[in-house]
Amino acid sequence: MNVFTEALAWLFSPDRWVGPYALPILFGQHMYFTLVSVVIAAVIAVPLGWLIGHTGKGREVAVAVAGAARAIPSFGLMVLLVLLLGVLRIPEAAIITFVLLAIPSLLAGAYTGLEAIDRRILDSARAMGMTEWQVFWKVEVPLGLPLLVGGIRAALLQVIATVTIAAYINLGGLGQPIIQGIPLRKFDQVLGGAILVAVLALIVDLLLAIVQHAVVSAGVRSAPQKRRSRSALKAAAPATA
Repeated sequence: MNVFTEALAWLFSPDRWVGPYALPILFGQHMYFTLVSVVIAAVIAVPLGWLIGHTGKGREVAVAVAGAARAIPSFGLMVLLVLLLGVLRIPEAAIITFVLLAIPSLLAGAYTGLEAIDRRILDSARAMGMTEWQVFWKVEVPLGLPLLVGGIRAALLQVIATVTIAAYINLGGLGQPIIQGIPLRKFDQVLGGAILVAVLALIVDLLLAIVQHAVVSAGVRSAPQKRRSRSALKAAAPATA
């Protein structure tokens, strides 16, 4: 058998579904750290990104901070935090690492979603008598939602991939088979764990791609069709004259 076939055999072996390292348990651990980290990051980054996008102030600082956060090596930061916080705070060290990893994508998605809105739309809303809060909540947030979901999508994928290293500090997750298998040269187990992480990332990406398409305003979706219809009518006008 080749390694891929052996990896599939390892995945579907009955032994993989029982015991403290059963795949459902590892999956639950992986999703726990992913979701908790992204939710905490969203609570921090989304309001800040909306504030930057609405006011137009602080964008340069946000870009610099996001770039610096992306440059931090996740594994090195996690080990450093474990050393600083102590072995009794290992889960907190891991979550802080994943939160810092997720913030840049969420921050960028929040403020670019508002920045991308045509200023004439906002001026029209204000001319209709809307307050700044109404302009923000009823116009900017709905129109900026697709890019925000794109930021959530990127953050989730990054964290899903990075939570794999949590197994290095004995926090489980789908990285556990990979970390255990490498020193033992169990390449079927290593590949099996990698397949699980990849499949999880692909499923999450597909679901959020659907959500990102669904949150696009109906008016925005219909605008290209209206423009194509007007262009077709203009093109047909000389022929019918």
